[in-house]
Amino acid sequence: MLRNAMSQLLGTRRSREPQPPGAGDGGVQLPVPPALSASLGCDAVGVPAGYGFRLMSHLPRTGCVFADAERWWWIVPAGSDQDLGWPAQVAYARGAYVSAVRPRLIHAPDSRTPYTPPIPLFLMVCQITGVAPSWAASADGPPAVPAG
Repeated sequence: MLRNAMSQLLGTRRSREPQPPGAGDGGVQLPVPPALSASLGCDAVGVPAGYGFRLMSHLPRTGCVFADAERWWWIVPAGSDQDLGWPAQVAYARGAYVSAVRPRLIHAPDSRTPYTPPIPLFLMVCQITGVAPSWAASADGPPAVPAG
């Protein structure tokens, strides 16, 4: 009985170790192929699967793309959500931890980088979803000019 209590206590302690964002949410981390350099870290942008082919055909350069039945996941540099108002249909996953069922790599880039450039992806996603692109005001940017 004492051994059981100690096992439970130690097991509880182990579960409190820091985990990457999204890891404890039942997500899976998208595995960037080891031959590619992901020196900027990785996040993922998930779009409904119905938009996948259209996005891929209109982007000037595409990095790693993963897919399952629900979404296509585009690998972008870490922090690609900063100052961007991604449309509501989009799921942004820090650390490329996604809530997906058996995502598989469906596109590998020709270059040695796994990334899809986030700004062209953002603009295309906004166009396809019918949402006007919005950028958050940066504290370091120029002051806003009042209308009127």
